[in-house]
Amino acid sequence: MKHKITFRLIGYFSAVLLLFSLIAGLLFWALFAWRTAEIHEAELKKRAVSIADTLSQFSQRGHKGRGQSGGYGAYLRFLDEIAMSEVWLADEHAQTIQVCQSSSSLSYSELPAGAEELIAQVFAGNVVANTEFSPLLDVPSITVGAPVHDAAGNITAAVLLHSPINGISSAQRDGIVILVFCILTALFLASILSVLLARHFIRPLRKIGQAADKVMKGDYSARTEVRQNDEIGALAGNIDGLFVQLANVEEERKKLDKMRQDFVSNISHELRTPVTVIKGSLEVLENGLITDPGEMQEYFRQMSSDTAHLQRLVNDLLELSRLQNTNFKIEKSELNLADILKEAVRSMQRIAEQKQVTILLENEAGNVCFFGDYGRLRQMFMIILDNAVKFAPADSAVSVKMYYEEKGFREEKESRGKKEDSEKEKLVIFISDRGSGILPEELPYIFDRFHKERSEQNKSGSGLGLPIAKQIAERHQIAIKCESNARDRTSFSFIFSPEMPDVMSSEGIL
Repeated sequence: MKHKITFRLIGYFSAVLLLFSLIAGLLFWALFAWRTAEIHEAELKKRAVSIADTLSQFSQRGHKGRGQSGGYGAYLRFLDEIAMSEVWLADEHAQTIQVCQSSSSLSYSELPAGAEELIAQVFAGNVVANTEFSPLLDVPSITVGAPVHDAAGNITAAVLLHSPINGISSAQRDGIVILVFCILTALFLASILSVLLARHFIRPLRKIGQAADKVMKGDYSARTEVRQNDEIGALAGNIDGLFVQLANVEEERKKLDKMRQDFVSNISHELRTPVTVIKGSLEVLENGLITDPGEMQEYFRQMSSDTAHLQRLVNDLLELSRLQNTNFKIEKSELNLADILKEAVRSMQRIAEQKQVTILLENEAGNVCFFGDYGRLRQMFMIILDNAVKFAPADSAVSVKMYYEEKGFREEKESRGKKEDSEKEKLVIFISDRGSGILPEELPYIFDRFHKERSEQNKSGSGLGLPIAKQIAERHQIAIKCESNARDRTSFSFIFSPEMPDVMSSEGIL
């Protein structure tokens, strides 16, 4: 069901409202019944006291007649009619009770124990009430007793005022009917309100669901568009963040797919040419089309060159794959960057001399200790130096410089109880040549696999050297940067951040 949560919320709201109504109704009924009985009892007491006072005044004017209660007969019948309740008069001396409506009398011996106790309390001067006279009246009733005083203040009789309880019950029933009507009306209105509230509550969840459906269908630009300062708003914000991450992942996936396709295309292209040449040469030799020893030797030389190119290409691919694998660990040890740089320059001197290129090494930083892989770092510098020598024109120089960058950042040190500011500097290894330079549009792609300049100087390149150098730099947390003037200069900078724990000077950590 599409609206299952809506119906559940409406059901929850209705159940809460119904439970509240039942509890409120029960409490109201109990309190209303208690309060109605209390008010009725108070009203009866007030009327009983009023009748008792009237009888006291009547007796003080000398209208007793015979006996304490006999003289009140006609007067009591009159009071019985106007009081709208049955009035009895108890005489303690005669131990009798005069019933006004029937003009009969009852003796104390006919009374229940609780009724006689009420009369005793009245003659003690109290105005009291109970329901012990109900068996005598044949209906559930409440009886209130009040004392009658003579001129001297003595209690001469007790007025008993009876009122049926069914009158109270009728009032309670009327109140319950009104309450039920009000509750049903409130439930109806509350149900309408609960539907509106449920829909309002569900609306942001529907938006979240709709956005999720769009993302499932591939639309990663979808957003929930829910802005609320509550848990649902926080959930929507997290889901929007998840959508952004999914969009980034999808973008990365597309890039990886394209890189994979480009890789397959590039490797196919790189392998096709030497394989085709080798295959063609072998077919020529196999068919005996070439008999001249000199030409045969040239074919063998070409096949050897193409085989070496294939071997170098395969080795570079294997090397790059290893470096890109996070599980492949490089062996780090404490070493001197100056020694590695000198070794790399020394290894390139012979190749540089063949091209009549001079390599100038300038070390302004001195000995710099570093924790890294000696062979990999040497390989990294050799790749950049090889490119620099390869593209440098004859009778030119390749500049290699190691120095500390002037601009660094401030660090607060504590010396002899005083805080001092010292400036940390970045270590930079700079390699520059005066070759043909790199076009600006090619600069962003020089570290991509198989990206290489199609020129006479680079005809033997595999397009994997710079990606390998970049991977080695990243594995050592070294920043590598290339700048080029398309006319006459290209430079590579290796930047060792002062925040790196692996960089140390001869005086300690930078």
